[in-house]
Amino acid sequence: MSVRLTWGVLVTLLFGHHLSSFATVSGPSPRLLHRAEKNLTRAIVHDIFSPPVASRIYLYANVAAYETLIMRDNNYRTLHGQINGFPNVTSVKKDTKVNYELAAVYAFFRTGGRLVFSEHLLLDSIKVILDDFQEKDTLVYSNSLRLGQAVSDSILTWSAKDNYALTRAKRRYTYSKQKGKWTPTPPGFIDAVEPYWSQIRPVSLDSAAQFKPIPPPVFSTDTASLFMKEVREVYNVTKRLSKEEILVASFWDCNPFYLNTQGHLNFATKKLSPGGHWISIAGQATESKNTNWTETTATYMLTSMALFDGFISCWDEKYRSQFIRPETVINAYIDENWRPMLQTPPFPEYTSGHSVISTAAAVVLTAILGENFAFEDHTETDYGLPVRNFKSFRDACDEAAISRLYGGIHYRSAIVNGQVQGERIGQHLLSKIKVKR
Repeated sequence: MSVRLTWGVLVTLLFGHHLSSFATVSGPSPRLLHRAEKNLTRAIVHDIFSPPVASRIYLYANVAAYETLIMRDNNYRTLHGQINGFPNVTSVKKDTKVNYELAAVYAFFRTGGRLVFSEHLLLDSIKVILDDFQEKDTLVYSNSLRLGQAVSDSILTWSAKDNYALTRAKRRYTYSKQKGKWTPTPPGFIDAVEPYWSQIRPVSLDSAAQFKPIPPPVFSTDTASLFMKEVREVYNVTKRLSKEEILVASFWDCNPFYLNTQGHLNFATKKLSPGGHWISIAGQATESKNTNWTETTATYMLTSMALFDGFISCWDEKYRSQFIRPETVINAYIDENWRPMLQTPPFPEYTSGHSVISTAAAVVLTAILGENFAFEDHTETDYGLPVRNFKSFRDACDEAAISRLYGGIHYRSAIVNGQVQGERIGQHLLSKIKVKR
């Protein structure tokens, strides 16, 4: 008879008879946290979460890990008192004997597991990862999981008040019939994704509109207008892409909605979200610098905050301006047979989400790890793409931003102004949230 693995069953197994065979964990490397992050990403990709929703999952899981781990380190600050309504997690009852790294990873897994659909994928992997801690003291082991669960419960209670549930109950989005406004695009003509995301509670921003960008160019079919000049730029650039530009566009595609069409058959290819790509970069960078557990956890947490607030700010503008995509304009006024290199995502054009969140994440990572932090990015090797080398995080975010022009899915204004928006979000986050005492 098979037993369905649940959190209750898992805890029973982990507290079970095999604990006495555990040896002491060796080394201070946070490799098990990196493995946990990768496993959460796999679940997010499997469930095909939209980029904004994926950022929410990363946020709460990483906050849970951070708040657990800093209980043993007086050099780091809790988020309580820095974020409105954030719970006093440090007041959670703690036993004297605790492995805080183990507790943090369990808090991470348990929180992330409650926010994904394929919870079983995490339950299958968490037992293996927690076993790798090899904590020989059964009392320490049980105390650690108990602490991780208490922190997770607190963070999940906080997460439930961010308006996410309310946005699930909203009416279907109604498209504007005005010229220049966004409408669904080929091949799937998918409905608007997360039109009410601006109503989600941010973490560092005062409101979704705090860093409202300047408006996009005025829609016009006049060939001399700024708008049509930007449309023509997209058309011309995509008609003569170099091999390098094609590789850049592919590397930063990160489209979880990619739809394959073969005759009457439609099927999805599961891909990483743009936020997942930057979580991967944060992991690779901290691994290469060999940062300790607390530094690594803080880096993941701040990066996820930048992504989360970045998506809220960007989506606020997207559904304010409801700007038309290049594919729609070019097909109507220039070339009805033209298709972008990348599939057009199912939401309005302005501003560019990649530009906003990549820049916000790069600002945070630069502040933590340095201005000229060179790194290899092998995030996309699982998807058949080669490793890319970057001179800095800003180098990477600039490439991520311009990739949207090469892909044929954004105008230059959305890219440039999106990066300004992301810069302001990242700098504001750093000024408001302090992790070091």
